[in-house]
Amino acid sequence: MKNLYIALSFVVSTLTITAQNKDTKAADKLYARYEYVDAAKAYLKLVENDKADPYVYKQLADANYNMFNSAEAVKWYAKATETNQDAETYYRYAQMLKANGKYEEANKQMQKFASASPNDQRAKAFKENPNYIPRLLDKTKLFNVKSSDISSDKSDFGAVLYDNSLYFASARNGARKNYGWTDEPFLDIYKADYNTDGTITNAGVVVSLNSKWHDGPVTISADGNMAYFASESYKEKEFEKDKKNNARFSQVYLFKAAKSGDSWGELTELPFNDKTFSNSNPSLSRDGKTLYFSSNRPGGIGGVDIWKVAVNADGSFGEPQNLGNKVNTEDNESFPFIADENKTLYFASAGKQGLGGYDVYQIDLSGGEATNLGTPVNTEKDDFAFSFNGTKNIGFLSSNRGGNDDILMVIPVCGVDVTVVVTNTKTGAILSNASVAILDDKKNVIATEMSNANGEVKYRVECDKPYVVQASKDGYEGNTFAVTPSKGPKARVEAALQPIDVIVTETEIVLKPIYFEYDKSNITQEGAFELDKLVQVMKNNEKMVILAKSHTDNRGSDKYNERLSERRAKSTAQYIISKGIAANRISAKGMGELEPKVDCGKDCNEEQHAQNRRSEFLIVK
Repeated sequence: MKNLYIALSFVVSTLTITAQNKDTKAADKLYARYEYVDAAKAYLKLVENDKADPYVYKQLADANYNMFNSAEAVKWYAKATETNQDAETYYRYAQMLKANGKYEEANKQMQKFASASPNDQRAKAFKENPNYIPRLLDKTKLFNVKSSDISSDKSDFGAVLYDNSLYFASARNGARKNYGWTDEPFLDIYKADYNTDGTITNAGVVVSLNSKWHDGPVTISADGNMAYFASESYKEKEFEKDKKNNARFSQVYLFKAAKSGDSWGELTELPFNDKTFSNSNPSLSRDGKTLYFSSNRPGGIGGVDIWKVAVNADGSFGEPQNLGNKVNTEDNESFPFIADENKTLYFASAGKQGLGGYDVYQIDLSGGEATNLGTPVNTEKDDFAFSFNGTKNIGFLSSNRGGNDDILMVIPVCGVDVTVVVTNTKTGAILSNASVAILDDKKNVIATEMSNANGEVKYRVECDKPYVVQASKDGYEGNTFAVTPSKGPKARVEAALQPIDVIVTETEIVLKPIYFEYDKSNITQEGAFELDKLVQVMKNNEKMVILAKSHTDNRGSDKYNERLSERRAKSTAQYIISKGIAANRISAKGMGELEPKVDCGKDCNEEQHAQNRRSEFLIVK
């Protein structure tokens, strides 16, 4: 349903339509009237009666594309592209493949698109960054997304929250005539209550803003006294005559209405509407001085672009301005939403590099590039109409990821920007090229980076959660550093590493005990930091050969402890080898419980048992 307000005009009546041929005439007429549901059925009959050709396949694919029946669109684009097609067909085919998660196949079609239309902005972006999907999937999560109480079994989208009122567009009014594009009722503007517990109730039609045509979405001024919304030019008895096809088409217009008591007063058409193009999806800045909207008006970059117009103090309007190619592409951009500070613009694009269908992007209008919001805001389906209420710290998103246009709730992920600075404990000198990992409270490694020339590594983590940083560098003792739970926005961790200063006698290398957890043979992180010291000594003394002896406590049978200590010894040796030491320079021997550090018999306490579970390193050569 959102496609109605991304592009275009609406048919009033059609007397005759020029058909591709006599067989396709009926289907072409339905297609030209945007009655895609019935058009697809008509083209499908031609396929079933062996009267199909590449034209029919393309029309069938495009009809399903316009309805976002992506699986069917892929099926028929595959048939259509068996013969040469125009560049846009390859692009649409790629979009539908992405919508089905077939990214590798989508890239093949994008290659054909780029070859057919090399100067297209979308083609250039693909050539510069053809493997962008993994990077989008790995982006730091900015929002959590969950279902809302307000969605129905019909199309619902374009939700915006003002104070405690949620406005949105919906086709849920089942009593009204269905529209041929989607076989759903016409759209109306609705208002619901947003409650303090986050529930949404009492959705009802805003009678004073609606007509018998499509109406919505809507934007409300900060004081709540002015509404701007989209409707059809039928309302003004204006339409465009298509003499060639003997048809009449309406457009999507923008209107405004002032608050009058508990209702809205007289509806006024905005002066920059025109019966030759559409304006839709308005978003008013909080200072009331700028209205953003989408339009296929002349002077744009693609099919539908995002524009802005000045709203003057006397209620008049300036000249609409295109937001340029940082926002717009040769495809469609729509559903702008200007955030509270009148700086960040959110919008939907089918032309920028996304996961499939329409993706949501944000751009700092004071400078910078548009960035994809990543998952879970965006999916391989259509994701659009993003809005955010800064006061209540809640947003809304529209998406057909569930098979229908639904309204979803968007909750920001509270983030803390953590800067880790690695230094030398003794001198305070900055340490570059140190390995720095950050772990969550379950000891899962979230990311590992090398410190830059300033000794810094930066991470973004969630608020109010404990994290640990592990830092290490050749020649220094590795160590762990706690990241104190914080609400942000920033945290700093001083990771000072001690230069390795190991006691080396004639017979052994003296390290702190390499302890093992009870009944386990894996190297712990603390043990790894200590073993790194041994690695450094062996790198500095290339002829040194070491025997690693592993000991257990006296719990368990003698035979079991012997096998356990053997595993621990081998685990220790393997760690040393993994750090680049030749295997013939390190041997391992399990001693079981034969040589306790603390000879406490059967009366050992936990501390004494831990001391007996150790490794020792003897210099063999």
